[in-house]
Amino acid sequence: MRHFVGLVYKDADSDFGVSFPDLPGVATAGTTLDDARVMAEEALDLHLEGLAEDGEAIPEPSSLEEIMSDPANRSGVAILVSVKDDQPKVVRVNVTLPGDVLEQIDKYAEAHGYTRSGLLTQAAKKLITEAA
Repeated sequence: MRHFVGLVYKDADSDFGVSFPDLPGVATAGTTLDDARVMAEEALDLHLEGLAEDGEAIPEPSSLEEIMSDPANRSGVAILVSVKDDQPKVVRVNVTLPGDVLEQIDKYAEAHGYTRSGLLTQAAKKLITEAA
């Protein structure tokens, strides 16, 4: 089972906040330490599911030593947050497309908040579901 390092922070007038140095922008909070840990697991799961749905690679977790060697992380208390074992494996592939089609894909993806991989993944899933 893989784990990501979460850093717990607490100010005098705040809840317990948790962030993930390997996943910038992923943060959550809880009123107690136990609540913060549960919320951290949920936030991690949701983020990794989103990456997989978008066809993006899930990064390899850094070691605790790597995380704590960064002076910016030393004010947090490190916890290990487990990754669900059922996360789908993302595989990088090479496809050949006509240039004009690729350009259309990229324009559509950007206009609708997708990555190229995410758009192609969602389109493939939709076609497969409709064919079933």
